[in-house]
Amino acid sequence: MRSLITLMFLLVVSSSARVGSAAEPASPAVDVQAKRQQLVDRGIKYLLEKGQAADGSFSAKTGAGVTALCTTAMLRNGLKTTDPGVAKALKYLELQIRDDGGIYSKDSAVMNYETALAIVCFKEANEGGKYDKTIAAADKFLKKIQWDESENHDKSSVNYGGAGYGKKNRPDLSNTSFLMEALVAAGNGPDDEAVRKALIFVSRCQNLASPENTTADAAKVNDGGFYYTVANEGESFAGETPDGGLRSYGSMTYAGLKSMIYAGLKPNDPRVKAATAWLRKHYDLKANPGLGDMGLYYYYHTMAKALSVLGEDKFVDDKGVAHDWRAELVAELGSRQQADGSWVNTNARWLETDANLVTGYVLLVLSYCK
Repeated sequence: MRSLITLMFLLVVSSSARVGSAAEPASPAVDVQAKRQQLVDRGIKYLLEKGQAADGSFSAKTGAGVTALCTTAMLRNGLKTTDPGVAKALKYLELQIRDDGGIYSKDSAVMNYETALAIVCFKEANEGGKYDKTIAAADKFLKKIQWDESENHDKSSVNYGGAGYGKKNRPDLSNTSFLMEALVAAGNGPDDEAVRKALIFVSRCQNLASPENTTADAAKVNDGGFYYTVANEGESFAGETPDGGLRSYGSMTYAGLKSMIYAGLKPNDPRVKAATAWLRKHYDLKANPGLGDMGLYYYYHTMAKALSVLGEDKFVDDKGVAHDWRAELVAELGSRQQADGSWVNTNARWLETDANLVTGYVLLVLSYCK
């Protein structure tokens, strides 16, 4: 009888435990991933049903860059090269391949930007080595237009190693960060000559006096952050200090950090430490630090990429608060998604009222939040 009572007691306890387990809320990580996938599904639906033109392009009036960016975003979020929308977009990009190896729209003034984004896209779509030759030729093209000795600039020039928009006739950190990402996607390592050259330019765009940055502006702010360009007497969209120093801001500091890591710098490198310290001090998901809502989605894009390659699942700010940046980005971007599934900025700077471009940015961000 005692054995029977004991058995019945154990069965009741076991059943209660199972019922209790079933009633427990889902893991926060599971909730975040479910929310992330919901945002992704709605964003991709928008691109394919409302954003894509009949020829497969996205916002072709701005060139081939947005098409490359959106296609990469869809591939990184699970679509296949055989999916009709992706296949059409790839076909459109193939038509932008030029005889010089570049991948850009006719009469483009932003050949570095378009080609760099296309390399990354074709790398994602490179099943069975289909795009090996295309990527190799585009890699050579980017190296050819990089600012160096072939443009009569040696290492003493502040332009050296950078990449830029042709119409501006000078390099900048944004274009150089796209160049760096493309070089890595094409298979170049930290010892590649073009990567080493790019690192020289990147280091000079940092507000940090160091053996790698002896420019006149290096010590004026000296906070470890980055600004837009050291070329042509320097430029920062965050403005200048009273003594002419170029203020650091969020999107360029994440772009600079990411580029330095791609170039092989380690966490204990003074340049990496200084950039990371600036970002810990200015951790923000409501605004692009230093610029407010200007370039906000570009900021999210560079932020997610940089934190991903930095390798910190929890990013600790200067107050000691550990941020689950992936979960926080999913929550913030979820609050900003439009009813039609797109994202768009109310600030038109840098084309961020283009829902295709911004939705592409966000889908890339969400791919880093897996």
